[in-house]
Amino acid sequence: MQTHRFHARLVIVAGVAALWMLAVAGRLGWLQLYQYSEFLGRAQRQQQRIVEVTPRRGSIYDRNLHPLAMSIPVDSCFAVPGEIRDVRLAARLLSSVLHIPREILEARLDPARSFVWIARKLPPEKMQAIAALNLRGIYFQKENQRFYPKRELAAHVLGYVDLDEKGLAGIEYELDGQIRSKPEKILVQSDARHRWMDSGESTREAGASVVLTLDEKIQYIAERELAAAIERTHAIAGTVVVQNPANGELLAVANWPRFNPNAPGDSPSEAHMNRAVAALYEPGSTFKLITLAAAFDERLIRADEVFDCQNGAVYIAGHRIRDHKAFGRLTVAQILAESSDVGAIKIALRLGAPKFHEYIRAFGFGATTGVDLPGESKGLLRRLENWTPISLGSVSMGQEVGVTPLQLVSAVSAIANGGVLHKPRMVRELRRGDEVLAGMGTGNEEDGRRVIRPETAATLRRLMEGVVLNGTGELARLDGWTAGGKTGSAQKIDPATGRYSATQFIASFSGFAPLNSPAIAVLVSLDSPQGQHEGGQVAAPVFKRIAEQVLSYLDVPRDVPGGARVMKAAYRQERGEGAGSLEDFAAVDFAVQPEAADNESKKEKKEKAETTVVTVAVDEGGSVAAPALAGKTMREVTRECLALGIEPVLVGTGVAIEQAPVAGAKLRHGGKIVVRFGAAAAPAQRENEGTRGARRGSR
Repeated sequence: MQTHRFHARLVIVAGVAALWMLAVAGRLGWLQLYQYSEFLGRAQRQQQRIVEVTPRRGSIYDRNLHPLAMSIPVDSCFAVPGEIRDVRLAARLLSSVLHIPREILEARLDPARSFVWIARKLPPEKMQAIAALNLRGIYFQKENQRFYPKRELAAHVLGYVDLDEKGLAGIEYELDGQIRSKPEKILVQSDARHRWMDSGESTREAGASVVLTLDEKIQYIAERELAAAIERTHAIAGTVVVQNPANGELLAVANWPRFNPNAPGDSPSEAHMNRAVAALYEPGSTFKLITLAAAFDERLIRADEVFDCQNGAVYIAGHRIRDHKAFGRLTVAQILAESSDVGAIKIALRLGAPKFHEYIRAFGFGATTGVDLPGESKGLLRRLENWTPISLGSVSMGQEVGVTPLQLVSAVSAIANGGVLHKPRMVRELRRGDEVLAGMGTGNEEDGRRVIRPETAATLRRLMEGVVLNGTGELARLDGWTAGGKTGSAQKIDPATGRYSATQFIASFSGFAPLNSPAIAVLVSLDSPQGQHEGGQVAAPVFKRIAEQVLSYLDVPRDVPGGARVMKAAYRQERGEGAGSLEDFAAVDFAVQPEAADNESKKEKKEKAETTVVTVAVDEGGSVAAPALAGKTMREVTRECLALGIEPVLVGTGVAIEQAPVAGAKLRHGGKIVVRFGAAAAPAQRENEGTRGARRGSR
């Protein structure tokens, strides 16, 4: 009986145990098979956070691989509100460090939230101050921050980014898709004590780096000289563009006002405007280059052809247009040098509106240049059918047309390089490490578009040299290099009256150097300078200072013989500042010219320079006869002029091809003689050379 009871109890216990084991196994099966995903999600939400941090952008370099923009690691602060015991205390302490209102921080630290950013991309001192508070539930995460080591330098070209590293302006915006890598997601985990840590970074491959055509040193020169001009003239804005005429590469793009891309919010929004590509203005007299280019290309005028400028007034469609001076008869060369509006109008009338409009379009006005910078304006050029009877005259002198600085400097580059219009380029290549991902064109002639004949461009270059030597651009004359250019003084429209203002102007100068093998084309534009406002007075000197520094930096050979003393003395004489002393013309300045001593050794040159004695022969009347210099070398010309007591002004290279005054003319002792040098047998190149007057312009 007892044995039977024992067995009964054993069966009951075994049954209960079996049922219990079955229940446990069922529950485990239910949890593992049916509720696994739910509980795994809960665990991950409690122990892990997926934090999306800013991606690492590629760097931006100048043409010599000097860094202009880069990404650096910084700390961002985040919180897990559920871990914070006293939200009010934490908010008060954080507010004292971050200078964020306590109420805002309390709202962010709502316990219902599992993750919240407190402050992103903190300076090191603030990060250390927060860490020193040792607050529970406050953590740090590494992010990337854009940094511009040169601050304001090339800010309008580089642009800037927002808090999430998205490009908002400049190259940062234009190539954002290539520079910016994919957003990074970081897994952050907590341990058993609820301490949070970065579990490791995912593969953080930076975006592509950009190499610009811009040169850091040339950009610095342009920005420095522009800032000095703004301070001197009190202009409200300004632009300088330096371009390589041979291929369209932009070596410098400077704008005023400037801003710091590291803190773009600290400057007004108008300071962020890249005026070189977006600012529209009437070009004024600089547009006469296009008028003459079209007429020369159609073989309608000659450089030495004379036009009657009617004492500075002409009537078109019943409207009287007055010149800035009462000019009479001027050659085409003098029309450009003296910037005669009446002369330009008469040339445009001979050309005709349809053909003129065609050339304006060919030079790229009225359309975007296609430069790889955002925000470019296409300018303003009305359709031909919308021109009024007076439009032909107005456009010929740079009115009724709106251009950007980039369009105008590209047109000047086309004249400088022989007639080929290249698309301006700012991006040279994209690369990742040492691998070049994409090049941005070669800049050869086949990449450009011919707009005028080479003969037309050559004639215009000589006439533009006349502007610098004898015309309105005398203050742009370079010490050691030949140059050509054109001044402009465009009246602005008065918003109050809708008419041209009598006090507000845009002063500009567009030019290139050297004359025969241009290395740079430079545009200088100053908006509303105070006091003197003519382009030849305020913009031309800026061109001179920039061009001389850039040409020296680029090691461009000088093509004007003589030292600085020789040039200064010649300039004083030509500007009426008194005759230069013969002491300014020491023979040593000329004794080392390569054209004069091709077959001499350096030792022989030095000996001649040290032993040459200059003697002066003057007749009893105190005057000398101008010698016949044609066919002579620079050295021979220099020696002969110095021996006669004449101050030589030498232009070009090669042998003497013309002189002014002519041989035999009487010159007073200490007088000046201008001698032009070139190829010995190049009559075709001189066919359209115009007589250059000695007038001084005011525009």
